[in-house]
Amino acid sequence: MTQRTVGVLVMAYGTPSSLDEVESYYTHIRRGRKPSPEQLAELVERYKTIGGVSPLNEITRKQTEGLERILNGSGAVRYRVYTGMKHAKPFVADTVKQMAEDGIREAVGVVLAPHYSGMSIGTYIEAAQKAAEEHGGPTLAFVNQWYMQPQFLRTVEKRLVAALAHFSGEERPGVRLLFTAHSLPERILQTGDPYPEQLKETAAALADQIGHANWGLAWQSAGRTPEPWLGPDLLDVLRDLNEQGTRSVVICPVGFVADHLEILYDIDVECNALAKELGMKLVRTEMLNAADDFLQAVAAVVHEHTTKE
Repeated sequence: MTQRTVGVLVMAYGTPSSLDEVESYYTHIRRGRKPSPEQLAELVERYKTIGGVSPLNEITRKQTEGLERILNGSGAVRYRVYTGMKHAKPFVADTVKQMAEDGIREAVGVVLAPHYSGMSIGTYIEAAQKAAEEHGGPTLAFVNQWYMQPQFLRTVEKRLVAALAHFSGEERPGVRLLFTAHSLPERILQTGDPYPEQLKETAAALADQIGHANWGLAWQSAGRTPEPWLGPDLLDVLRDLNEQGTRSVVICPVGFVADHLEILYDIDVECNALAKELGMKLVRTEMLNAADDFLQAVAAVVHEHTTKE
């Protein structure tokens, strides 16, 4: 009997592989509009600050390899895991084409972001579906969200506990726990987009699991466009907390799963600089990256969406 093969399309944001690619990368994000020379210089400087390139592409590669290993650890189904990026090579459409050429007939599509928004997860799904239609397959079952997957919550809980351990037992009740995610334009609220509510659900569940009542939400890394973005902004929240007398903060970027510019610069550089200026003690939770406990959660989601024969 021939072993059944199921493809897995792991979709991620992508990042420049070198400083020379920063301009083309951000031009792609901006739908063909190049960043101004001033914007480009600032972006390049941010990458230089975190070491020249973001580790995201390498982390995504390790996530893909680890997920395939875990998925194929048991069971009658053979999984072939592929990576498709939104803004860098290999692009989602090109990867779907490769899957079709490899003879993959059925596949599960999953984005490495837990919370659904039509402006984020929805665009990945749209790109993959369009490519599958153009190339006559594969048939894709998409994971829309996995923000309350039990194993995912346990992996974040473990890192929250480790972050809070930086404070003494007496300090802990006064530690403000801030859950963060990437901001999106406020116009998503007009369509009933579930993204903000899903973040609240995840945050509330995690705070309950660790028994920490002193928590809140903040948005980070908003785009620099004229339209309003979801708030409050993380930097503004830190300033407000300081005025209220809070001196201890743990940031949990629960909307992200890997170290990249929004973590290594926006939090580790900008937020840490502000916290130091304000005299606050700031600790960030460790990112999930390619840790086995996290990939077990993604594998469970893929198994749940594998069509039963």
